[in-house]
Amino acid sequence: MTSVRQVQVTFDCAEPERVARFWCEVLGYVVPPPPEGFASWGDFDRSLPPEDQGSAFACVDPTGVGPRLFFQRVPEGKVVKNRVHLDVRVGTGLVGDERLATLEAERDRLVALGATHVRTMLADGVEESCIVMQDVEGNEFDLD
Repeated sequence: MTSVRQVQVTFDCAEPERVARFWCEVLGYVVPPPPEGFASWGDFDRSLPPEDQGSAFACVDPTGVGPRLFFQRVPEGKVVKNRVHLDVRVGTGLVGDERLATLEAERDRLVALGATHVRTMLADGVEESCIVMQDVEGNEFDLD
């Protein structure tokens, strides 16, 4: 049996480049180099048929550890809660007030980038605090 070696996370969205660049800022990811023969992604995009221009974008972990994120344009808008979401692990190893302060600082940074704060779930004796957010197109994610 063959095991999976890599995972790509795909987002359906209206504006792939905008959403991809938001996630680059959130995660410290980068836009990969354009395909061979193209000086930029813009040059590559302009080489596509008009109906395909702006239809996809990607970003990658510069260390090669995290999964590639792929963003594809779809005609329908988001109408329900995500069945899968990302947990952005900014508070790992922290507890109590220190954890909450770290999460809140990251929340404020991401709100400045266009994210929306949905709710803060405070520690309850079983689970530590986390913050539920939405990206620039309303996709849910947690600051954990």
